[in-house]
Amino acid sequence: MFRNKREAIWLSKNSKLYREYVSEKKEDDRFYKNDLLHEMKKNDDSPMDDITFKNLIKKESLKFLHNNYDNIVVLVGAGASVTDNKFKKDTSGRAKTGVTVSKIADEVLGELSNGSYCLRGKTIVVFSLDRIAEISNYSDAILSNDKLNDEFNLEDFLSNMFAYEKFVPENYEETFNNTKNAILDIIIKATSYNYDSKIFKHVKFLNILAKLTKPESKLNLVTTNYDTLIEDAAESMKWAVFDGFSFSQTPQFDSTMFDWNLVKDVPNVKTNENIYKLNVANLLKIHGSLTWERSETGKNIIRNNKNNVTKPIMVFPSSNKYAQSYQEPYFDLFNKFQNLLHKPNTLLITTGFSFADNHIARMIISAIQTNDGLSTLITDFKIESQNENWDELTKAMDNYYNVAFLKATLNDELTDYLGGSMDDN
Repeated sequence: MFRNKREAIWLSKNSKLYREYVSEKKEDDRFYKNDLLHEMKKNDDSPMDDITFKNLIKKESLKFLHNNYDNIVVLVGAGASVTDNKFKKDTSGRAKTGVTVSKIADEVLGELSNGSYCLRGKTIVVFSLDRIAEISNYSDAILSNDKLNDEFNLEDFLSNMFAYEKFVPENYEETFNNTKNAILDIIIKATSYNYDSKIFKHVKFLNILAKLTKPESKLNLVTTNYDTLIEDAAESMKWAVFDGFSFSQTPQFDSTMFDWNLVKDVPNVKTNENIYKLNVANLLKIHGSLTWERSETGKNIIRNNKNNVTKPIMVFPSSNKYAQSYQEPYFDLFNKFQNLLHKPNTLLITTGFSFADNHIARMIISAIQTNDGLSTLITDFKIESQNENWDELTKAMDNYYNVAFLKATLNDELTDYLGGSMDDN
């Protein structure tokens, strides 16, 4: 039986827009503004329809964006790579599209269930997920009717597992390590998808962002994702991307690369003018990448084709992410991100980031509270309370910090709301 459900679609300090799902038919939906007491109508007093309501959302979004910002920062989280909730794999076992962390957890459960795993062509003995929970004294029951409990949290589980690693009895040590390596390999495969313009909307998103970015500025893309969707999309558009690696045959990590730009001289009778290359972006992969690995000497971090990297440098989901952010190369990347958030006249857009990563969320919340020149547009699959950090952001909006929320995902309606001009409505 269908139950009425009212959902926030746009929230800002001046305007709040809601959709109420009355039945399974979209044409029955009702729309409300601000106080939720009065149903919205069209100018002729007829019922509001879906198209008119979406145009209102777009108008609010564009009003927030078109403020001639000097500095554009975009935080791309895991949700920006999700296209559906099915784990589709190719013949090598790598994912074809992004999936949620809960689906990755289901994949881990299934892959470990028979006690063996094929790791880089070699079959290894592993523990099942519930056996690892038992060995590492994981406090919560993880299974219900042979499926993961709804409350199961892969990050908490891995945190517990990594913490227990130093206490593993000698007779369990080899299988325990095999299991850990298998889980990490599953996560790598689950994030190794290639860019497909029929599925992902990153090209469209980047083109929208390019129109907001001033020629003398670089667009700043920050991502927690290991995948290469942003790089692949940018390459297909012939963008120039500064990702913190040198322009050399074997690119090596060098954080000073972010400080450079691409210009050309235009000789003039009276002066020399500089013309900035358009469509240039910084890319900060603050949790590492499938394309990063240690050099043979171990002294340098190099970038390689992801298909040739066997041990990528990545911050895997666990509670020690905060500690790892102080290690090379993450410290330089986080420091750059923090500096960007404190520049005047800055727009921050987040997509697919739930603010559950405390070390990132606190950095953003602090910048919102201390940088009067920062405007923040938070977009996600839902924009009502998700966690304590999200609640604090909502409170900041209510206290008239320049924060707004938009219910939209990158591969669904986000580009529809952010693209075009006010005249299109």
